[in-house]
Amino acid sequence: MRRRDFVRASAAFATGIATRPRRARGAADHLADVLFRGGLVFDGTGASPIEADVLVVGDHIADVARRIRRTTSVEVSVEGLAVAPGFVDIHSHTDLDLFVSPLAESKIRQGVTTEVTGQDGSSIGPWSPETATMVRERYRERHGIDLTFSDLAGFFAQLERRGTAVNLASMVGHGTIRAFVIGDENRPATPDELASMRRLAEEALAFGACGVSTGLEYVPGGFANLEELVSVAAALQGTGLPYASHMRNEDDHLAAAVEEALNVGRLAGVPVQIAHLKAQGQRNWWKATPILDTLMAARRDGIDVTYDRYPYVAYSTGLTSLFPVWARDGGIDGLLGRLASPDLAVALERAVRSKIAQLGSWDAVQITSTADESVGWAVGRRLGALATERNEEPYDLLLRIIRDDRGRTGMVGFGMSEENTQAFLAHPLGMICSDGSALATSGPLASGTPHPRSFGTFPRVLGHYCRERNAMPLETAIHKMTGMPARRLRLDGRGAVAPGAFADLVVFDPDTVADTATFSKPHQYPVGIVHVLVNGAFALEGGERTAALPGRVLRPARA
Repeated sequence: MRRRDFVRASAAFATGIATRPRRARGAADHLADVLFRGGLVFDGTGASPIEADVLVVGDHIADVARRIRRTTSVEVSVEGLAVAPGFVDIHSHTDLDLFVSPLAESKIRQGVTTEVTGQDGSSIGPWSPETATMVRERYRERHGIDLTFSDLAGFFAQLERRGTAVNLASMVGHGTIRAFVIGDENRPATPDELASMRRLAEEALAFGACGVSTGLEYVPGGFANLEELVSVAAALQGTGLPYASHMRNEDDHLAAAVEEALNVGRLAGVPVQIAHLKAQGQRNWWKATPILDTLMAARRDGIDVTYDRYPYVAYSTGLTSLFPVWARDGGIDGLLGRLASPDLAVALERAVRSKIAQLGSWDAVQITSTADESVGWAVGRRLGALATERNEEPYDLLLRIIRDDRGRTGMVGFGMSEENTQAFLAHPLGMICSDGSALATSGPLASGTPHPRSFGTFPRVLGHYCRERNAMPLETAIHKMTGMPARRLRLDGRGAVAPGAFADLVVFDPDTVADTATFSKPHQYPVGIVHVLVNGAFALEGGERTAALPGRVLRPARA
């Protein structure tokens, strides 16, 4: 059968069986035992693929062999297609979105079966009563959802009751812990506060957190000194889990930021995972090779360091991040107060203009979202072009958007080179992440002009970087998306196509798999992903979504 005919037949097959009764969710949310015949099997270890059959019984893989002589009620020919472990997105921001839409559309359609959240120092709890109330009221008002938790344990429990299409693991955020203990104050922690923060990190790890993350370019995490970071990271001792850091700087002071991350690992005696490693800004592109050399040297010195990276030349963050972290002390009111101060306004403008010069121009900044409809006209636009169109000075336009939107504006910054992006993706210490969320092409998760990484990350690596640019072999890329992150986070039984592993699988066409999402039109699903199984249940069949919610909360194995 030709591949085109197979895909059509698979879609027809999926349509037929989708009408059969299914449970809404649960560990046994599968139709029957499934036998995939004749696929090119990538086992997740980085080994060369083999042509083999894969037998799924319940929620596990029962056998992988050249020819499995067994009859099952569901048999699928996958000749000419790749069969791989479901992708593990080691740096994701899909958490509360799963209560808005548990189908995790943009991730399942990429082949992602496990989301790792709690990144950049921000996790679902521990929250103060005031923070918990604010979050609950916002989700009740916007989405009619009642959130009943204030920490990771409660989040995990409610998500398990609700059901989700993807598996979810979560780190605990140092910034969230600091906000709970200290608030947003820019000061060192006291000895009692350090002890409290470490205790909260230990409690979260006992709940099942898979690491501790930091966001040192954000408030309040950026107010922490080395002593505090080491103290909180030390909660990881003996777990084998990583200290995962969005570092203090990713551009002009990149080398110092990397050294700080390595020092935390060295002094705390724990593994280090550097989040979305990059050399940002044209004047810093030359630093990529020395930084990779530094990481390799650290490995030789005994520091267990790896990193993750997404396959795009632009990053995504809040618009206020154009200002120094000290200027954001006290939130939006603190920033606006400093902008109104004659003594500080000049210094702040100088800092922002330096940041823009590093990126290249005002058109390197694109507005992705706003909270206030009064500035909705800026969404999807580049600041330079928008300022010209409105006959405004770009910096003045920036200030107006920040004031009117109360600092809630999202942005994309075009700051990295294609050559460095490819080098970071292909390097043996690097894993693949999206740094995005599970979004959709319609409904409440289809607003704004988000970074296309939420829709296209994993197919983009397989298509653009493997097939088109030959950056690395397909088996290497798949290892970086599956076995490598699963081992890093001690998610036993995940990231592998092997007897006894959980049946998280993705079947794709290596000749056609590709991303279609762009920065101007991000709400587009990829092509070439044919089937996705999560815990033995079809979440995607013949390219069509099912209603199954077979995902689970994943907790790391003990060291």
